[in-house]
Amino acid sequence: MALSIAVETPLQDDVRMLVAELNAYLIPLTPREFQFQLTVEQMADPTVTLFVARDENGRPVGMGALKEHGDGLGEVKRMFTLPSVRGQRVGSDLLQRIEQLAREEGMIRLVLETGEAEGFEPAYRVYERGGFTVCGAVLDYPDSGFSRFYEKKIA
Repeated sequence: MALSIAVETPLQDDVRMLVAELNAYLIPLTPREFQFQLTVEQMADPTVTLFVARDENGRPVGMGALKEHGDGLGEVKRMFTLPSVRGQRVGSDLLQRIEQLAREEGMIRLVLETGEAEGFEPAYRVYERGGFTVCGAVLDYPDSGFSRFYEKKIA
């Protein structure tokens, strides 16, 4: 599959639809009070850079974001690939682009929070193959048992 990955605004109808699909997938997996998704509007904040993967027809098939927290810390957010392209390295390619930007921006550590429930296994594989390791709670996320945390030192 021919794939292009570029920085884009989340404020596009087709990206909003991708975010809605991600939310529809996640909402049944974890209690709502333990879900920490950025809205499309929050993703448009200057501290967030969104990468969108598009297929040869220009259709968005995946996304991932980097949120800058200062002091060399970046957070991976809103990672998602359509089920139809899973296993084709779209998630890995997005994660590599996020890490590349983090390095360019002088970040030294990346962290992320994801769910701790059945249904998150594809995400675990992408993060672990990308060199991320499980760690304790990060940032201001609660250690609720409904989250799994990862980190990667990049400097």
